[in-house]
Amino acid sequence: MTDQPLTRRQFVGRGAASAAGVAAGLAAVDGATARDAQTETAAAAKENDRTMKIGFHTDAFNSAYFSFEKCLEWAQRNGVHHIECGLIDGVSWIHGLGYQPHVALYEDPLLLRRKMDDYGVRFSQVDAAFPLSGKDGPLRGVPYVMKAIAWAHQIGCPCVDTTDGLKAPAGLKDEEAMDLMRRSYGQIIEVAEAHQVIVNIEPHGYFTTKPEFIERMLDFCDSPYLRMNMDTGNTFIAGQDPVAFLGRFIDRVSHVHIKDVSESLAAATRGHQTGIAVSQCALGDGVNARNIKACLKLLADHGYHGVLSMECEGQAGPMIERSLAWLRATLDELKIPVEG
Repeated sequence: MTDQPLTRRQFVGRGAASAAGVAAGLAAVDGATARDAQTETAAAAKENDRTMKIGFHTDAFNSAYFSFEKCLEWAQRNGVHHIECGLIDGVSWIHGLGYQPHVALYEDPLLLRRKMDDYGVRFSQVDAAFPLSGKDGPLRGVPYVMKAIAWAHQIGCPCVDTTDGLKAPAGLKDEEAMDLMRRSYGQIIEVAEAHQVIVNIEPHGYFTTKPEFIERMLDFCDSPYLRMNMDTGNTFIAGQDPVAFLGRFIDRVSHVHIKDVSESLAAATRGHQTGIAVSQCALGDGVNARNIKACLKLLADHGYHGVLSMECEGQAGPMIERSLAWLRATLDELKIPVEG
């Protein structure tokens, strides 16, 4: 133990692996003194806790034209208590008619939270992944993400997801785009710190699926509110080894997307594509299943007790239900407890 205050980077390095755990402790980071023996014991017990949570992204029901409330009904029926969805900044006719499983920022967060409480479901993350690497990143992406942060704070959501574009931005050299994103994340994290909401960077594009770039991006700000959303499918389809990728950044992970990849898609595009919009493959049915299992073990061994958010086509239910059964069985096989 030390009698020196913890810095932000020291706090992150202590293995605060879940988003909720980070959000709960961050308010006391600045100027905090060393914890007493009782707190140290509790922290150690939490770090050794292998319990994880299962969630899903409502993208699974895009093709079924579900509403967000219908996704809540599916979650309640299947005993899933964590949900992730996209945020709409404005009005969309298809969403207004109830045919899109995402949420608009004009929807009152406190009223929506009451509805979600009735279903026993809470947000693990909201998706504000407008690409920040292009010339319109500061113009459109930054205000969108900052609005998402304030909205997330009001509804009690711990994380907001962000990313870059799928391809190198037109008209910008790599270093120019990196400098653009550094300035953008500087503004974003100032707001995130004020609201105590974690901003995750997801490997999904030209920069973020390359370890050398995302490492620099995660260091844009010396703040525990800038972390990573690991994605097993995007890293694989980009030609990376998901297990090695996760191992390199595991201290920065606060949320995880679990995504398999079909054999046909891998054969056609692996190493030539940086992300998958929605995997057309149930968990366990693809060529990435072995990597997912290894990632789960790595996360458990590291003390991660956050959310595993399933990302796959739902087929109005049957495919994502197969994914849920496989994930539950795999966690049981690995002796990883599941909350709820």
